[in-house]
Amino acid sequence: MEVKNIEVPFLDLKAINERYRKEINEAVNRVLDSGWYILGQELQKFEEEFSAFCGAKHCIGTGNGLDALTLILKAMEFEDGAEILVPANTYIATILAISSNRLTPVLVEPDEYSFNINPDIVEEKITNRTKAIMVVHLYGQVANMEKIKAIASQYDLKIIEDSAQSHGAFYNGKRTGSLGDAAGFSFFPGKNLGALGDAGAITTDDDILADKLRAYRNYGSHVKYIHDIKGVNSRLDEIQAAVLRVKLRYLDKDNEKRRDIAEYYLKHITNPAILLPTIENGDPFSHVWHLFVVRTINRGKFQAHLQQNGVETLIHYPVPPHKQEAYDEWSEFNLNVTENLHNEVISLPLNPIMTQREIEQVIRLVNIYQP
Repeated sequence: MEVKNIEVPFLDLKAINERYRKEINEAVNRVLDSGWYILGQELQKFEEEFSAFCGAKHCIGTGNGLDALTLILKAMEFEDGAEILVPANTYIATILAISSNRLTPVLVEPDEYSFNINPDIVEEKITNRTKAIMVVHLYGQVANMEKIKAIASQYDLKIIEDSAQSHGAFYNGKRTGSLGDAAGFSFFPGKNLGALGDAGAITTDDDILADKLRAYRNYGSHVKYIHDIKGVNSRLDEIQAAVLRVKLRYLDKDNEKRRDIAEYYLKHITNPAILLPTIENGDPFSHVWHLFVVRTINRGKFQAHLQQNGVETLIHYPVPPHKQEAYDEWSEFNLNVTENLHNEVISLPLNPIMTQREIEQVIRLVNIYQP
């Protein structure tokens, strides 16, 4: 009997947020009724709740995830030209945060199976100008922090986490956001913890750094109209903070659903032409499956096959940073692992509201694909 295909969207944000409509409406109305829309009680409470969730001492809300990373580097006050090690296959925002601070990004190839920075080649990139390692927990999997921490300790380097895709992931019993000197989070609507617009945050245990960051995000001011440093305007507004407070309560449950779907995919996708993702350290809680990223050689044909049968996919990311025109000074770099990954990766639908029928259709279509 012929199986009838259904439409499987990559991500339906309206449906995801519909689950919390009543609570979100109440939260938004609470802000409207308060008459206080910037740096108010909702932000203060979200910062308290999110720092507790991450296991960090401080949380500083920002306008978006890029600003979170940019402000961390700004507050660390490295000298111009200082080198920051960063994975070569990350989204460009990670690298923009470095270069916008007049610092030098040093691209490190990833491990081709975990997609995260390869700690075995980090050390060879360190010079006397290296000041920090910016790790990216890409696609929701925590980087190999044991090895990264050992290297950072040996060379007296700061560790900055780009945790934009890893909300709630654990490493040896600690969550991302508490694994380095500071961490930047994005709450872009499509994230595991997504706002209803741009939003971000920084977590840290460093009291002095946190104090600087609160000033930097608010025009360099702790007291209104008194400016101690040259800051910026990057504040998480009250409505977004209120929405995030609602959704934070359900994050662990949603992440568990993501793990269940990922486990089902890993068990039932059997097409040898499709290389499945791996959990690097064997701990299922170290991955929150922001994205389920597979690899295949003829990606265009594979994507067309799925699209023609109703399954939407995305590519994260089609062009590596060193091949972007914005960084044309890197165009001659030889980064074979990174380039191979960017030519082969493709993200299958995975989100906490997927139905079993949708999951089964994705698996069936992947398994019947012929390259």
